Amino acid sequence: MMALKLDSGASSHSAYDLRDPNLQGEERHTLAVMVENEPGVLARVIGLFSGRGYNIDSLTVAEVDHTGHTSRITMVTRGTPAVIEQIKAQLGRIVPVHDVHDLTVEGPSVERELGLYKVQGQGERRVEALRIAEIFRAKVVDSTLESFVFEVTGAPEKLDAFADLVRPLGLMDMARTGVAALRRGA
Repeated sequence: MMALKLDSGASSHSAYDLRDPNLQGEERHTLAVMVENEPGVLARVIGLFSGRGYNIDSLTVAEVDHTGHTSRITMVTRGTPAVIEQIKAQLGRIVPVHDVHDLTVEGPSVERELGLYKVQGQGERRVEALRIAEIFRAKVVDSTLESFVFEVTGAPEKLDAFADLVRPLGLMDMARTGVAALRRGA
């Protein structure tokens, strides 16, 4: 899975802070786009966004059908309802795109993300970091005498909350995959 954050200048939001920015009239939407897995398709999708000044908060891409050479692009973006409709229509016109689904409006969906967090850990701060990790069901995937690397999986808001709590303890670095999402039910 690949994660990429694009900044077209239209928004100062990061893939590492997917919380509602309270921008007037803008909504957060998760789009699932099925495309041919061939060179240049991702560049065309990204070009559509950057060429029109739209921002992508989160982007993940992976091949989902090896025999059919199909990939799934899951992206989180923001815009007014009219802008979101325009994005979906323009994505649908790109030739190697098979389907465009707006998971935000098509019914309940499940969103998950994986994050790795490197946190300083000595003395009482080490104990507190482990307490917070236990609450969030974070796994310790690396440990030294000076630091931990925690793995957290869950909704983007859960990863944001974990980062907020360990930041005062000495959050040194983090990496996040971006959102993966599927519709619930039949």
